[in-house]
Amino acid sequence: MSIESSTIVPVGPALSLRAGLWWGFLGVAAFSFTVPFTHIAVEGLSPLFVGTGRAVIAAVLAGVALAATRQRLPTAAQWGRLAIVAGGVVVGFPLLTSYALTTSSASHSAVVIALLPAATAITAVLRVKERPATSFWLFAGLGAIAAVGFAVLQGGGLGSLSGADLLLFGAVAAAAIGYAEGGLLARELGSWQTVSWALICVAPLMIGLNVVSVVQEPPTATPVQWLAFGYLSVVSMFLGFFAWYRGLAIGPMAQVSQVQLTQPVMTIAWAALLLGEPLTWATVAGGLAVIACAGLAVRARLSSVRPTTGARTPPVVAARSH
Repeated sequence: MSIESSTIVPVGPALSLRAGLWWGFLGVAAFSFTVPFTHIAVEGLSPLFVGTGRAVIAAVLAGVALAATRQRLPTAAQWGRLAIVAGGVVVGFPLLTSYALTTSSASHSAVVIALLPAATAITAVLRVKERPATSFWLFAGLGAIAAVGFAVLQGGGLGSLSGADLLLFGAVAAAAIGYAEGGLLARELGSWQTVSWALICVAPLMIGLNVVSVVQEPPTATPVQWLAFGYLSVVSMFLGFFAWYRGLAIGPMAQVSQVQLTQPVMTIAWAALLLGEPLTWATVAGGLAVIACAGLAVRARLSSVRPTTGARTPPVVAARSH
C-alpha cells in the first residue's frame, strides 16, 4: 500500500476485522512508550515545551508529506472536524499529560489512562448515535469508578485526589473525543492524512506557545531527554497515528479500541524497565480492575450491535486520495 492510499470508501471486497485490530495494535504499541518518554523529557524540558514542541515538529513532517503527495484540501466542514481532532490529540492530551507527569509517576499515570478504551467506546456510541445494551453503560460506569478510586487511594486516601490525576482524566476525555472523530474522518480523508491535516490545523497556535515556552525557560536537556522528546515528536505525535487511525477506520471502531487495553500493561512494563519504577500490588490491582471494567464495557457494546442473521456489513477497501 502506498502512502497515498489509506482512505476507506464503501466499494470492493471487505477488509478483515483482523487487519483493523493489527493496525490498531501497532499504533497502541507505539503509544505505549509515550508516558515513560514524556516522564523522561519533562525532567529536563518544561511541560509546555514538550507538549507544544512535539506538535510543531510533527506538523513540519506532516506538511512535507502532504505537499509531496499533493493531497487535496479538506472541505470547510472537514476543517471543523479536524479542529476537534486536533484539540483532543494534538493540544489536549499532550499538554495535559506533560504537566501531569511532572508530579505523577509513569506507572500511576498509565493505570489512570487505562480508562481510555471505555471512554473511546462511549464517545463512538454518542458520535454515531448507536444504542448499546444497558450492560455497556454499567461496565463503563464501573470502569470510571475503578479509575477514580485507584487514583484517590494512590494519592493517600479519600479527599486527596491530586491535581495530576485531574489532568490525566482530562487527557483521557480529550483523547477519546479526538480518537472517535479522527476514526470517522480517516474513512473520508485517510489515516495519515487525518492526523497530518489536524497537525497543520493547530500549527500556528502550537508554534506560538512553543516560542513562549522557549522565552520563559530556554530548553536545556541531556541527550537521553532529547531522544525521548524526539520519539514523542516523530512517533507518538505522528507515525503512531498512521496505524491507529487506519485501524479505527477499518473498524468496527469500538472493537478496535479494545486493543488499547494492552497499552497500560505495556506502559507499566516500560516504566519499570526504563525508569526503575516499582511494580506495587496497588498498581497491579488498580490496573487489572480498570482494564477488566473497560474490557467488559467494550465487549458489551460489541455484543449489542452484532448484525442480524442475513445482514451484510458494508464492505470497505483502500482507495487512492487525490
